[in-house]
Amino acid sequence: MAFSLPPVKVIMKRWKPSLEDLIIEQTNGEFFYRHSKKAAAIPCKVIKEDDSFDTLIHSFNRHDAVVILDNLGLPAGCITAPQMVDFLYNAFKQLEAFYEAVIQTTDASITVIDDHARVRTWTEGAEKLFSVKRQDIIGQHISEFFDPNKLEILQTLDNGKRITGQYHRPRSDLFVLINSNPIYYNNRIIGAVVSETDVTNQVVLNEKLFNMSAEMHRLEQEVAKYKDSTDPFHSIKGKSASIQRTVHLARKVCSVKSTVLILGESGVGKEVFAKAIHEASEEPKAPFISINCGAIPASLFESELLGYERGAFSGADIKGKKGKIELAKGGTLFLDEVGEMPLEMQVKLLRVLQERKYYRVGGEKEIIADFRVIAATNRDLHELMQEGRFREDLYYRLNVVSLHIPPLRERHEDIIELTHFFLNDFSRRYQRPIYEFSPDVMQELLRYHWPGNIRELRNITERLVVFATDGVIKKDYLPFSTSSLSLENNGMISSNTPEEKDDTILSLQEEMDQHEKKVIERALKIVDGNKMECAKHLGITRATLYNRLKRLGID
Repeated sequence: MAFSLPPVKVIMKRWKPSLEDLIIEQTNGEFFYRHSKKAAAIPCKVIKEDDSFDTLIHSFNRHDAVVILDNLGLPAGCITAPQMVDFLYNAFKQLEAFYEAVIQTTDASITVIDDHARVRTWTEGAEKLFSVKRQDIIGQHISEFFDPNKLEILQTLDNGKRITGQYHRPRSDLFVLINSNPIYYNNRIIGAVVSETDVTNQVVLNEKLFNMSAEMHRLEQEVAKYKDSTDPFHSIKGKSASIQRTVHLARKVCSVKSTVLILGESGVGKEVFAKAIHEASEEPKAPFISINCGAIPASLFESELLGYERGAFSGADIKGKKGKIELAKGGTLFLDEVGEMPLEMQVKLLRVLQERKYYRVGGEKEIIADFRVIAATNRDLHELMQEGRFREDLYYRLNVVSLHIPPLRERHEDIIELTHFFLNDFSRRYQRPIYEFSPDVMQELLRYHWPGNIRELRNITERLVVFATDGVIKKDYLPFSTSSLSLENNGMISSNTPEEKDDTILSLQEEMDQHEKKVIERALKIVDGNKMECAKHLGITRATLYNRLKRLGID
């Protein structure tokens, strides 16, 4: 908290020290004061009201009172040493009140130590994070409660080391991001302060996500052994010309191990294509390692991608850890949502792709990179490059071969095959013998615009099977009605006024963005702005919805 003492002029206006309590005299240009007419005259220090507060303080080194002159050179007030002490004490108490209010208001874990490493501040957030009560730790040496070798705040105190957003592991079951700064006074370190944000849940969830993804792929490979078809592209459903053309291009990619960039909206099946390409071009036991570039905090990305050696940072696993690149050795590294990759990691990934070798975090041994990259994104990388959020050199490195997966609204003829495929799957899973949709339900599915693509279609099919407890799928079970999604209700054509002729030709992307914006705005209006509910109905993730809102400029 910044705090500065005001100049003498401001103090005079706030305090207004009176001249009536003292007798001020001027002799030969020097000022004196008396407590009474009979008292001895005592010399005063004279300063101007435009002087600094430091000048006022230093004036009391050899004088018991200070006379302040206005711009005309006339006495405007007189401050005695006792009055100055009282003013400084009040200023200190006010500063202390501000400090305590800030500390009590924040939810973060904040620790302050003095130059002897004794704890001076310990917030409620620190109590919850480390399970140490304030009354137990205040005034105590911090090393009595924590391992000194794992305390970044001690390095800050000893060496003046500043830290911003650094990954830290103070305990085996706790992961935090820390900011740490030394406290300077008169060019000397008199203490240190550290704030910590708990990211344990994110780390644990990321590990579970990776393990589940790896296990799912292993099971898929096991199931594939018992399938009649040995074609990895068998799982891609659809007979439309657009999807068949994409499959045809993907098959050509399988003959080589070039880097592939898969483009398409959320939910179109980019990972399904990535796995099919991997299985068609790699050995049966080759690893397929998937990493979601938008789900990992920027500060953890480097250690997740490259791995780290033992002792690479405070609290690191004593055995070290392999990164996703090393785990993908001899196989495929799938970079999902690559458009969300932190800018600083794009540089390091580019170096790995160019040199085909890298170092673990904190490591000195060079590791040879032996993997194939398949990247996917639903973002416009050209737009991100213009905004400076995606490196142009990395884009051209990834875009050796690009595949565009068409959205479901451009391949309506595939909806029937996809719905029946999902229907058979969920019918067996929930043990409900439902073999077909009624014509009115299928008509609604064919008319719908499917902003969430195949993922949304799959979720809605599951919803219909869940609700059909009597074995009959009804139109009322659908979470949408195509009649309410007509052009008239979307405001594109007014029912009261004739359609205006518009000769403006926009790019296909601009036309799609305008339509998508209207769909999302209408959905948000229906659910009263509840973004989680809106994402659920649209069949997309909440993160994808937030990205669309930002890109389309929806408040």
